[in-house]
Amino acid sequence: MALQKEKTPMKSQDPKKRVNNFKEVPLGYTDEEAMQEAERCLQCEHQPCVNGCPVRVPIPQFIKKVKEGEFSKANNIIKSKNNLPAVCGRVCPQEEQCEKVCVMGEKFEPVAIGKLERFVSDKALENEGDKDIKVEKQRDEKVAVVGAGPAGLTAAADLAKEGFSVTLFESLHATGGVLRYGIPQFRLPKEIVDQEVELIKKLGVEIKLNTIIGKTLTIDELFENDYKAVFIGAGAGLPRFLGLEGENLNGVYSANEYLTRVNLMKAYKFPEYKTPIKVGNKVAVIGGGNVAMDSARTAKRLGAKEVTVVYRRSEPQMPARNEEIEHAKEEGIEFKLLNNPVAFYGKDGTLTEMKCQKMELGEKDDSGRRRPIPVENSNWIMDVDIVIIAIGQRPNPVLTQNTRGLETRAWGGIKVDDSLETTRKGVFAGGDVVTGAATVIKAMGAGKEGAKNITKYIESL
Repeated sequence: MALQKEKTPMKSQDPKKRVNNFKEVPLGYTDEEAMQEAERCLQCEHQPCVNGCPVRVPIPQFIKKVKEGEFSKANNIIKSKNNLPAVCGRVCPQEEQCEKVCVMGEKFEPVAIGKLERFVSDKALENEGDKDIKVEKQRDEKVAVVGAGPAGLTAAADLAKEGFSVTLFESLHATGGVLRYGIPQFRLPKEIVDQEVELIKKLGVEIKLNTIIGKTLTIDELFENDYKAVFIGAGAGLPRFLGLEGENLNGVYSANEYLTRVNLMKAYKFPEYKTPIKVGNKVAVIGGGNVAMDSARTAKRLGAKEVTVVYRRSEPQMPARNEEIEHAKEEGIEFKLLNNPVAFYGKDGTLTEMKCQKMELGEKDDSGRRRPIPVENSNWIMDVDIVIIAIGQRPNPVLTQNTRGLETRAWGGIKVDDSLETTRKGVFAGGDVVTGAATVIKAMGAGKEGAKNITKYIESL
């Protein structure tokens, strides 16, 4: 039988309907569609896709089980390396990782690895999510994990599997970190996050919410309470701003605040949930990454009449996933590319206008993308009543400023060595708090590495 050249398509909500709800957009594969897509895997001996995965999931092996209809076995293979597969199947940039090096992709479309991972993990959550998970080995030592986002959850799960007594401390009132407050319901249903976290709790991980390490408890106090090591996976939740005139006007949001109000605090269900948010008629989102796409698509669903993404480079330079850009276009989001805001204006303290400047692309900068250069005498005015600034985040300094001996970099990230140990003995760190804002799966990779090195560290004591 000839190989199918293109990926098996995944059905999704109609754009005209989905802009009026917060339900998940892609609908997932059926059993038949998943098995059809699994047929496309060449089962390469050298398995480049595995090396392309930050947590080294045995991809050909799990796909082979999908092809054979052994979905439970496929899930066991994935879970041997990935503690959050239902999340990763939805939000990982597979096109830049495992699928990018898929041999099938050299001539045809690569295998839809992410869609198959989502299918397998969803199937398992439906059928096996309530099964108890047993940890064979048990140790006496306690380990503390700071932050219940992707890095922290992964580190906690792997440390629990090693038999340590693990306590996970989370500053918010719910687990998930950026999975909870940053990624909208229509892209990552919070029920999925809850189910994945429950499975981690079944490994024996104790989770303490509403606990700010650096305020509620210090790192010193954790060691005084007999924790032998600490892993910091606190993420990067502090927004960056543009530093422009009028940025403090009512109607100018950071993407962090905007998405936190909607996702974590359920403003999209107002007045059922008592979280207000200004909807606006003419919304501009500044930035070109996934957070910008999430903000724009959220604004549309909340009821904004016009939503425009303003980005200083061209579309090929946008960091957002192609799928998210295409979904935004389908939903009626406008794009003003090669433009950058230079000031915000308002009346009686409330935003009414944004001054923009046209840009052109020059030589490549350190990121490998062509540098945006302002075009002289090209300013123009855009009528807006909401602006959402989505240009990146940095770590919150509460923990680092209140921990002796913990060195940071100029931009606020924690310094670590090759083993992810910080300048404070016994304290390890990984994910966005070390690298700055990156992908969920890279944070998870850091969590796995941190857990492995903490195990070695404690065994050497």
